[in-house]
Amino acid sequence: MTGWNFADVWAAVAEVFPDRPALAQGGRRVGWAAFDDRATSLAAGLVAHGLGRQAKVAQYLYNCPEYLESVNAAFKCAMVPVNTNYRYTENELVYLWDNADAEAVVFHGTFVERIESIRSQLPKVKLWCWVDDGTSGCPGWAVGYEEMAAAGEALTTRWTRSGDDLLFIYTGGTTGMPKGVMWRQDDLFATLNRTAEVRYTTEADGSDPAMLRATLRKPRKYLPGRLLPGPPLMHGTGLFTAMSVLASGGSVVMPRSRHLDAEEMLDLIQAEHITQMSIVGDAFAKPILAALDAQPARWDISSLWLIMSSGVMWSAEVKSGLLKHNPNLTLVDTLGSSEALGMATSTSRVGRAIETAGFELGADTKVITEAGDEVRPGSGETGRLAVRGRGPIGYYKDPDKSAATFLMLNGERWSVPGDFATVRADGSVQLLGRGSVCINTGGEKVYPEEVEEALKLHPEVADAVVVGVPDERFGETVTALVQPARPEAPDAEELIAWVKARLAGYKAPRHVVVVETIGRSPAGKVDYRRLREHATGVVKSRG
Repeated sequence: MTGWNFADVWAAVAEVFPDRPALAQGGRRVGWAAFDDRATSLAAGLVAHGLGRQAKVAQYLYNCPEYLESVNAAFKCAMVPVNTNYRYTENELVYLWDNADAEAVVFHGTFVERIESIRSQLPKVKLWCWVDDGTSGCPGWAVGYEEMAAAGEALTTRWTRSGDDLLFIYTGGTTGMPKGVMWRQDDLFATLNRTAEVRYTTEADGSDPAMLRATLRKPRKYLPGRLLPGPPLMHGTGLFTAMSVLASGGSVVMPRSRHLDAEEMLDLIQAEHITQMSIVGDAFAKPILAALDAQPARWDISSLWLIMSSGVMWSAEVKSGLLKHNPNLTLVDTLGSSEALGMATSTSRVGRAIETAGFELGADTKVITEAGDEVRPGSGETGRLAVRGRGPIGYYKDPDKSAATFLMLNGERWSVPGDFATVRADGSVQLLGRGSVCINTGGEKVYPEEVEEALKLHPEVADAVVVGVPDERFGETVTALVQPARPEAPDAEELIAWVKARLAGYKAPRHVVVVETIGRSPAGKVDYRRLREHATGVVKSRG
């Protein structure tokens, strides 16, 4: 038994469906046979440059076929893909690649100048692999990606791959330096397989080619999935959904734009007959709905039957709006993180709309108190979301944070990433936010997420973030940074009253700071530290 490894599964797909499309972007099409062959040649190139078993291979790329090809290549030769946030500064990149012990970096040409300024600080990197994006030539210190991928080299290694091979997902969270979440491929495959289009029997040996081929050849109800990943592949939501669809023999269609372009995404849904799309809450869904509302007859989105979201609030109003444009849609809002997938879900269809931030706990998910007890529904107690069973094995080179997040409770292993929640009387969970950004005002704890949710329901608010600003009397005061939905700034007192009508008075913001943009990352995350500093300066200047 070697366990489940994505390289084995994807190789079986390529053998059974060689001519089926695997990857697409713009006019480019990569069939399954080519996807497998190119990844094999890339893997041989990695080995030829002196990288050994479980060497770390960083993807410093925008969404493109090369991203998934290089991930597949790393899997094929039992190496470890390392996601890299393309918004990171030089210092953050040095920290990330040094912390990850990266020995190869696959990068878009647009990053040449930035890499040149830090290469001397990264002596562990043996291979810089340049991907042509039309912005620069290949520098002398790098190897051309296409040269490696098209070489047709066979892969010969002294080692084998297994389900113990790792995938790193570096997550910045809301504060502090990024941490490398370590997923065993066997655990990740089993977790994603639970909701995949093609279900494999995970009790079997995932490296058995005959079993894989037989599973793939079974008749299925639907055509192979065609996924449009909205968020970047360097974000867990984008990568994991893409990996799952590929494991089912589907294809991944990527926009050419490097920024959210709602019209381009809708064009692709129609032209490519997209069946599934992944997004990050209202940050993606609101612009898409606005485009549909503005031009309701322009796009045929009837092929789309599933939209999946994770990471940021997806409001009930926006869900209802999308369902009006396609009544056959299923909208699945998942509550999870890189450390804990699928903790809770909220599913909406026509006639079954779920309220904003209302989630149903998964079978292996609990809300537990600091004492390790389960929060009772309707008790008003606050606890941390925890999921047991298959999950990451820890943070890379950080035993202390690993011990604080991955716990043994009553003989079972739990992942407890720090999301605070309470359980309503009906058993649904209300997310409160990360403990790391919890606001302590006059002895009362305020979790920013529930205040943000209330603010974003106001028609004059496009986006909002809530932070704690230092205060001599209360320790911290609740302060809202608001991105207006229209050029005119919303009335601060009206927003405060709006929140008080929905939450306890002490949770309402005492200050409202209007900003041009919240500045979310492509993955929908926000820099709470930067926004807190900005809000503190504004409030202090007001006296």
